[in-house]
Amino acid sequence: LANAFIRGNLHSVKIGSLELLECYLLLDVTLQKRSKEAAFTYAIIAAGVAHAITAACTQGTLSGCGCDKEKQGFYNQEEGWKWGGCSADIRYGLSFSKVFIDAREIRQNARTLMNLHNNEVGRKVLEKSMRLECKCHGVSGSCTTKTCWTTLPKFRQLGYILKEKYNHAVHVEPVRASRNKRPTFLKVKKPYSYRKPMDTDLVYIEKSPNYCEADPMTGSMGTQGRICNKTAQQANGCDLMCCGRGYNTHQYSRVWQCNCKFLWCCYVKCNTCSERTEVYTCK
Repeated sequence: LANAFIRGNLHSVKIGSLELLECYLLLDVTLQKRSKEAAFTYAIIAAGVAHAITAACTQGTLSGCGCDKEKQGFYNQEEGWKWGGCSADIRYGLSFSKVFIDAREIRQNARTLMNLHNNEVGRKVLEKSMRLECKCHGVSGSCTTKTCWTTLPKFRQLGYILKEKYNHAVHVEPVRASRNKRPTFLKVKKPYSYRKPMDTDLVYIEKSPNYCEADPMTGSMGTQGRICNKTAQQANGCDLMCCGRGYNTHQYSRVWQCNCKFLWCCYVKCNTCSERTEVYTCK
């Protein structure tokens, strides 16, 4: 689950190697912060647990759950379909995620409020992304009746939605009760405002560190040596990723056998093809 975040910060991951340990250490440092990146990570992990548990229930690999029993046999006369197949029991997955993920948030502080809020955002994104699939039944391909069931979205789709929410995450600050110093809720960080963030917004308390420069203390691996896109205007473009430092150009040649034909008898004749490519890395 953490790969969605780690992929953007490390050059490569080799299972069982020092790079994998580096990934875990980076994720651990990130989760300790109260930044937008931590908000995204908590949300996608909460959504991921709910997604994985719901999928396992649908596949019958967990003994304590199965298909959604409330979505069986009921006929929707207005829309002309009835429940059939195995609908994903999303409520079970969401409930499991809430108990499993939220259980560790026992401290009564601002970070706990932030984590619980972002966990719930991740689960809401999953719940709202559930899809309705249907199958037609009838003679000669007609659709006399339809059976429908709910199914999980692709996990990558959740990642895209949460990434967009990360881009528009809301800066908040804790509001403390008058009788003690424990925070009671989070509000949008604006002067003379006590407006709470929307329950669909990712929230963060601290601004993100400078990811242009390597700093193990903040979880930043820097962008030096990162492969970038020379023409892109997005985050993977050299102008943005290299933070104004410029980029190096590497030229590579690849040679391979192509246009192979079988000739009688009995050998294969191929042409030699070559390709010259350029790779750009941040200075």
